[in-house]
Amino acid sequence: MTNIAIFGAGGRAGRAVSAEARLRGHSVTAVVRHPDRHPDIPSAVRGDVTDPASVSAVVRGHDAVVHAVSPASGPRELATVDLDPEFFTKAAGALLHGLSRAGVPRLIVIGLFANLTDARGRLLLDDPAVLPAELRPFALAHTAGLDRLRAARTTVDWLVLTPPIALRADGARTGRYEIGGDVAPDPALAHLSYADLAVATVDEIETPRHHRCRVSIFNGTATGGRR
Repeated sequence: MTNIAIFGAGGRAGRAVSAEARLRGHSVTAVVRHPDRHPDIPSAVRGDVTDPASVSAVVRGHDAVVHAVSPASGPRELATVDLDPEFFTKAAGALLHGLSRAGVPRLIVIGLFANLTDARGRLLLDDPAVLPAELRPFALAHTAGLDRLRAARTTVDWLVLTPPIALRADGARTGRYEIGGDVAPDPALAHLSYADLAVATVDEIETPRHHRCRVSIFNGTATGGRR
């Protein structure tokens, strides 16, 4: 049994990962900023993913940590939220510091499709046909967090798993997925369910295959990836 702390356990990705981890017999610590707002998670603990001291205290004694925190629940909410542009940078720094201090070796971060590139090497966040202008600040903040991880000299074995734009809350758990690189899979073909995102996340905790990098993850008939 593996002890897993999940920051953002009240969101869609966090709930899916929690369910998958428990299904496989792992111990889950559900971490949220305001436990009173999540009465359906009676065992939730308070934690701030941007505070190194909070992270260190929460994750001590765990084998792996998942960062699935989002400042809002969907595109409409993200377009209006008062977002700290350094939120994901602070989170990355706090997690690396906190995990290192607590001796936790593995970190899985749920990434954002918008900082994948198209076939010409252009960031998707720079294409207004892909990402609406009102969501650009969120995408830039997320990308800054990825850059912070990439620049870090750390003992923490981190991985960013980046789902496609078609991430389906109501999609089935197939247990299958493909892994790609920094180039986004064909958006007309690639999709993924939150349940399969959770499968991939727990797979990487149980048997780490990718280290200190960002990979894309998707399901469907898009080419260029591998299971």
